[in-house]
This record gives sequence, C-alpha cells and structure tokens, in this order.
Amino acid sequence: MHTFHVPLPDELHDRLRREAAADERPATEIVREALTAWLQQRQRKRLNEEIAHYALAEAGGVYDLDPDLEAASVEHLLAAEKP
Repeated sequence: MHTFHVPLPDELHDRLRREAAADERPATEIVREALTAWLQQRQRKRLNEEIAHYALAEAGGVYDLDPDLEAASVEHLLAAEKP
C-alpha cells in the first residue's frame, strides 16, 4: 500500500476530524472511501461521455440500430409502461 500526503486547509481538516470522531473511524478510512467514490464517479462520467460521443459519431451509419429493431424496442417499452 502506498501513502499519499495531501495538505488540507485547516477548515477541511477540522471537518474531516469531526466526521471521523462522529463515525468512530480513522480519518484515513473516510478519505480513502471518499476518494474511491469520486474516482468511480469520474470513470462513469468519462465512459458515458465516450458512449455519447460514439453514438453521435455513428448515428445513421452502419453501426446505428436497425430502424425496425429500434421501432420494435420503442413499442415494447411503451407497452411495458401501460398498467
């Protein structure tokens, strides 16, 4: 495991220490959890942007959905919404 030194402003450090005390957990654990969640969020956002870019670039091209298949899927979703 590696260590990573991050200088924190006093206010942020105080908030982190209060949260750690309230949760009865080490501050390092809270920071590790928050960093992991942030990195996962960034990865999902980046993937969504890449998919959107690909879909836009391929719209109407050979890799676009077959029009009949797309129409059938829309009909299926609309039928599924009805009670």
